[in-house]
Amino acid sequence: MRDGSAPSPSVVYLLCEQGFVFTTTDAGATWTARDTGVAERMRGVIFLDDKRGLIIGDHGLVLATDDGGRKWQPRDVGTKENLMDIAFVGESGWVVGYQGVVLHTADGGKTWNQQAAGVTQTLESVFFLDKDHGWAAGWAGTILRTSNGGEKWELTPNAAVQWSVTAIYFHDASNGWLVGFNGQILHSTDGGATWKVQDSPVKSWLTSLAFDGSGKGWITFDDGLLASQDGGATWKRVPFEGRYFLAKLLRVGPALWAIGQSVVMQQKDGQTWKRIESLNLRNAAADSGGTPPAANNPR
Repeated sequence: MRDGSAPSPSVVYLLCEQGFVFTTTDAGATWTARDTGVAERMRGVIFLDDKRGLIIGDHGLVLATDDGGRKWQPRDVGTKENLMDIAFVGESGWVVGYQGVVLHTADGGKTWNQQAAGVTQTLESVFFLDKDHGWAAGWAGTILRTSNGGEKWELTPNAAVQWSVTAIYFHDASNGWLVGFNGQILHSTDGGATWKVQDSPVKSWLTSLAFDGSGKGWITFDDGLLASQDGGATWKRVPFEGRYFLAKLLRVGPALWAIGQSVVMQQKDGQTWKRIESLNLRNAAADSGGTPPAANNPR
């Protein structure tokens, strides 16, 4: 499993990088698998509402659906670079990828144009707080920010960022976090102009960062989760059984789901995490007439 999108608390879409989309309309009680029919490696999915969605992937792949994933149509976005992450605010969206590529749409993904990022490093993550304020980050500690929707991107040089960045998240226009390799956690209080290193309890590859509806912070990594009870000021390792190579946190209503290599974990009572047993990836894929996805590392 690679990514997910929840346009409402009951409707959730999960993306397998081998081309399957798993969907539920009853908050995970039952699932349907649909094969996109595309062989390219897929890396990100987002739904603007219950029906309209987009998938991104390798070699400039962008697919669009307006019927809840039953049919997908390719979009020409003017690049063949591998695309890594996607973010939307209303009908405005951004995609980042290899060689510093940044794509923008103002019409819900129907048409796209490239924005000048001014860098050639791969960008792994993009996050927009509103249609103007956004951030992108990636390899070799590359961090970009914009205050005008990407018309101009500003490179943020910072000696504190010593490793590649996997994920970036902002609470508001001032307070943000980024995570990456070697347990790297950094915090900004000035909109990403400067960053300070936070103590990390692990040296693992940190893959995703999000806050739940109660304001509790969570970070995924190969062996489990880190949590913050104080608004992201400090982080502690959470006891976790199993090794699921967790790669993505998804907000579903007030709670979070954690997407792993071959599992999806659901947050319960704000503290504990339980596997969603109703999601049988191999059986669902076989029932759809496709080949069951292999258990590869999601990145």
